[in-house]
This record gives sequence, structure tokens and C-alpha cells, in this order.
Amino acid sequence: MKELKIKSFELRQVVLDMIKRSGGGHIGGDFSVMDVLVTLYFKHMNISPENMDDPNRDLFVMSKGHSVESYYAVLAAKGFFPTEEVLEQFSAFGSPYIGHPNNKLPGIEMNSGSLGHGLPVCVGMALASKMDGRTNRVYTVMGDGELAEGSVWEGFMAGGHFGLGNLCAVIDRNGLQISGPTETVMAHEDLAARIRSFNWNVISVNGNDMDELDAALEAAKQVADRPTCIIANTVKGFGGGEVMENKAGWHHKVPSDAEYEAISAELKRRKEAAEHE
Repeated sequence: MKELKIKSFELRQVVLDMIKRSGGGHIGGDFSVMDVLVTLYFKHMNISPENMDDPNRDLFVMSKGHSVESYYAVLAAKGFFPTEEVLEQFSAFGSPYIGHPNNKLPGIEMNSGSLGHGLPVCVGMALASKMDGRTNRVYTVMGDGELAEGSVWEGFMAGGHFGLGNLCAVIDRNGLQISGPTETVMAHEDLAARIRSFNWNVISVNGNDMDELDAALEAAKQVADRPTCIIANTVKGFGGGEVMENKAGWHHKVPSDAEYEAISAELKRRKEAAEHE
């Protein structure tokens, strides 16, 4: 876990470089969700470049597709494609590394980013796997602003109805969306009770604490009769320090040169702190 904590800050730097070079990207959500993606891909999911065509692989959909920069950074670190290639080509004309997940790239199951689609699709994937007698698991990561989409709640209803114990949804609950605080735009509390009412197992954790995430993802595997939703309570812009953290304006923003240097310095400081834990 120590190595993964270090990796999470290294990959945030990759995201920062990607967005600075390309001149666009959803950096706030990238930083909040990075710990979730690193824990999933490097500790829990059975997915790699070697088995990406195996029908028994674990399946993942990045439903909050606007945080694609973090997704690309993690897939590159996992070996699906070169990190330098992403850095050079992200959002360039004609590049496959577009601003939302592109399933023409290895390791990406579906195009996403039109919010509200990830969970319903994953319900279908999980139900198909269950009907085929497979033991693989299906994961999706959603944003909390995305929960205003009605299709999300149809997905919760169907997932609970079919008792999909092979399905795990993670909500990046950073409390902010492009228009401001989620509780102002479209309130979600009591979110855990609402999701439990659809026959889901619900676990709430500090989504920027990788030890808590690790324990929650492991616990989800032990629940066979219903799907699990992990509410990952995160900080938007986590790792970016005072410049970025918990500020709605960083939903989609390119840092100035001074901001870039300040964020890089903070990421380096936190990486070094993780190294000495």
C-alpha cells in the first residue's frame, strides 16, 4: 500500500503535466478520484494488458468520463500504452487520447462521459457474467454530480433486484460539480440510506485514504447476495494543496505557470511524506 500511495501522487503529476501541455482537462475530479483508480487497478482488479481479451477478466467502466486524464494515467502506468505517448498526444488533433474514454484504446471497455450511463451498463455486464457462470467482477466509478441522472437510479434499482454480488459501484463524493456544491445544485443526503433502500450493501469511506479504500473493496468481495456501493468521500483537487483543494473552479481549469509550480511542489511534498510513512 505504501508503494501505491507514492504512485498516486506520481500519477497526479502526470495528470497535471497532461493538462498543462494540452490546455484542457477536468483536473479537480482527476485528483479526487486518483486514489480510487490506483487502488482498483493495482490491488483489486484482475485486468492487465496480458488478459484484456479474456472473457473472465474483471470489467471496469469510468462513468465519470470527464476525469479521463486520471484514467489514462493509470492505464498507462499499468502498461496498456506508453505514458509519454499520452502526454504528447492528449487532446491533439487526430489523437485517440480524446477528452473522454475512447474504447479504440486498449483497456477501455466503453466510451463514456455522457453521465448516467456507467452504472446501467455495468448492471448489464454483471448480469451477463452471472448468467454465464463467470466469477469475474464488474466495477464502475461515478461522480456525485452524476447522481442527478435518472438512469443512475434505474441502475441501482435493477442491480439490487437481480442481486448482483459481482457488481461494485464507487461514487467519487467530492461534494462539488461544475455549477457548485452538489447539495446546492441537487442534494443527495442521506445518500447511503437512499442506496440501501434499493437492496445494496453500502460502505462509506474516506476516499483519499487508500487503506480504507482497500478494506472496503475487499469487504465488497465478501458480499455475494447483493451489489456493493462504496461512497468514497473525497476532496476535489486532493493533493493540489491550497491552490486547488475543495474549490469548484478547478472542475475544469488549466493551471497558470505559477499554479503549476505550486501544485507540483505540493505533490512532491506529499509523495515524500508517503515515502517516509
